[in-house]
Amino acid sequence: MRAAPHDADPTPGPTTAFEAAYAEHFGFVWRSLRGLGVPTASLDDAAQDVFVVVHDRLHTFDSTRPMRAWLFGIVRNVARRHHERGARQSPLQLVQSPAPLEETMQWRERAAVVAAMLEQLDEGHRAVFLLAQLEGATAPEIADALGINLNTVYSRLRTARARFERAVARHERRDTESTR
Repeated sequence: MRAAPHDADPTPGPTTAFEAAYAEHFGFVWRSLRGLGVPTASLDDAAQDVFVVVHDRLHTFDSTRPMRAWLFGIVRNVARRHHERGARQSPLQLVQSPAPLEETMQWRERAAVVAAMLEQLDEGHRAVFLLAQLEGATAPEIADALGINLNTVYSRLRTARARFERAVARHERRDTESTR
């Protein structure tokens, strides 16, 4: 005699909602952790820590708010804990590239300029800059994600972009002077 197959519950429960959140937002979580300076060797562990919190607290998520805003708050807390455990690493990690050596060196120099600029920003400015520039979040989404006033987002973003532009200009001047 065969056992009757179990009927699958067609309504998404916490596990399927969690699985959907994981599948849709893992890349965002990983990039955000990397952008907040979590060392490469710790990224997978930190991402796992984020999703452990998500699994435990998904029932508290307000579905009228953007999921990424809620996730970024968790990401920020997990990144802070990882920083407390160990030394910070550059927020931008270099990738293996089959590009010619000169092109790779130029890319590394540019990445170093961005990393140095991000290192000089305080956590508030860095979070706003990363969400806007790397994740393409709007100012209202950033305000919601960070729990700050919209005008504060605009102010921090303006300041961070100005610092970025100055860092790039300094790098380009040095680059031009070294080729003379």
